[in-house]
Amino acid sequence: MADHLVRATGAGGSVRALAAVTTSLVAEAARRHHTSPLATVALGRALTGAALLGANLKGKEKVTLRIEGGGPLGAIVSSADGDGNVRGYVGNPGVDVPDQTGRLDVGVAVGRRGFLHLTRDMGLQNVYTGTSALVTGEIAEDLTHYFWNSEQVPSAVALGVLLDPDGTVRAAGGYMVQLMPAARGEDRDRLEQNLQHLGTVSLAVDAGLVAADLVRGALGGLDSKLLDRQDLRFRCRCSPERVERVLLSLGAAELRDMLERDGRAELRCEFCAQMYPFAADQLARLLDEAERKGPENTKANH
Repeated sequence: MADHLVRATGAGGSVRALAAVTTSLVAEAARRHHTSPLATVALGRALTGAALLGANLKGKEKVTLRIEGGGPLGAIVSSADGDGNVRGYVGNPGVDVPDQTGRLDVGVAVGRRGFLHLTRDMGLQNVYTGTSALVTGEIAEDLTHYFWNSEQVPSAVALGVLLDPDGTVRAAGGYMVQLMPAARGEDRDRLEQNLQHLGTVSLAVDAGLVAADLVRGALGGLDSKLLDRQDLRFRCRCSPERVERVLLSLGAAELRDMLERDGRAELRCEFCAQMYPFAADQLARLLDEAERKGPENTKANH
């Protein structure tokens, strides 16, 4: 089944639940960025987290999750929009630091001396960023901490990536359950029991559970109601036109130096690793445009 996400409520709307299956998009990110097994797991968790965070957006509104823990993986950045497009990257994709038992220790690789930043871009210059200190580096636990610490919303977040022995992605997914102010104590207790019974989310996805099964399991006995379903995919917003604007933002002097020194240029998108080559004639055209625009040329957002 294609990657997808579902939204649901329970207990008369006092419990909100989201769940996603992200196996294919995580595998695509790993392929594009040539990630080590450890980096694949960390990036996959971040991508799944972004997909869940983007569930309530509309159209080109977007959310960006940035995790900077000071560990060997470097910064992990993931982004999603209201159309189900997810993208992301990890600073050092080749890092692999298993613990003494051979287990992939994501918390150590991410680091615990840093911050989680969550930016919501609602368009029309309405951009909001929340920040909280990392607690464990395990990403799901840190998102749970973020919602309580920064937004005062009791939440349970689970993110998982299961790999085959050769390091390829076997299953990936996650869920996020949040208690609204009207939630009762018995609803909280039932929810905790359900999540314990649901177990490890990547194993559940590997066993064939889809997103609707995950939310039904989480909301069992709480009168769950499925609201909608959305397809998910790894897709970047980069394009030759956007990359041209990035080159133009460098200004005429930099473009002239590039043309005289190398006679060509090649830019790589951080989010999707797509390469964009520019031959001498293309650089000359951009240089001419930059000279005509002069100091009014401004930086373009990627």
